[in-house]
Amino acid sequence: MSTIKLGIIDDHKIFRNGLKATLEDCENLDLILEASNGKELVGLLADKLPDVLLMDIKMPEMDGIQTATYVHQHYKHIKILALSMFNEDKYIVDMMKAGASGYLLKNAEPEEIIEAISTVYHKGFYFNEHLSITLIKQLVVNDHADQANNKADLNEREIEVLKLVCQECSNQEIADKIFLSVRTVEGYRARLFEKTNSKNLVGLVIYAIKRGIISV
Repeated sequence: MSTIKLGIIDDHKIFRNGLKATLEDCENLDLILEASNGKELVGLLADKLPDVLLMDIKMPEMDGIQTATYVHQHYKHIKILALSMFNEDKYIVDMMKAGASGYLLKNAEPEEIIEAISTVYHKGFYFNEHLSITLIKQLVVNDHADQANNKADLNEREIEVLKLVCQECSNQEIADKIFLSVRTVEGYRARLFEKTNSKNLVGLVIYAIKRGIISV
């Protein structure tokens, strides 16, 4: 199993220490950096590039939404898991729009945190029950405003790949199912992001639900 390089971004040192203690026995996790806010993180990324960031939302100087936006623009390969005490839809949706690929409450069980890190690293996004419900609610709220916008012209193969992405299939799994190379599947994914104007896989799922490509 490959080692996942991890970063923790939170302004509460006690919480960071507790999270580190929770994760220290996981052999496939390597904590390579920690920071107290987004501004500090930006300075560290020049030398250390994690695979996954566990990132608080409410931080001084540069909060989670600003930081997620920066990371997504400059380091697209880094996956972001948002951490918050706030179980409110607005925070979740704002972080997803900024480029996060999953959302966890700070009181989540250690098993869920570890599962989320592994899932977002291997599959590109992490859904839990609350995140899924929040996304569906957001679809209902924005349905009329968005139906007229972003009508991407997807071909049959792109729709096929999109459906498999929404089933949480990895690139390798998609390649095996439709008899393509992994590199070709990666190309389809890139075009789907561009055509649907999606920042992350959560955006692709929202697009697919709105257009009736998948049902919930």
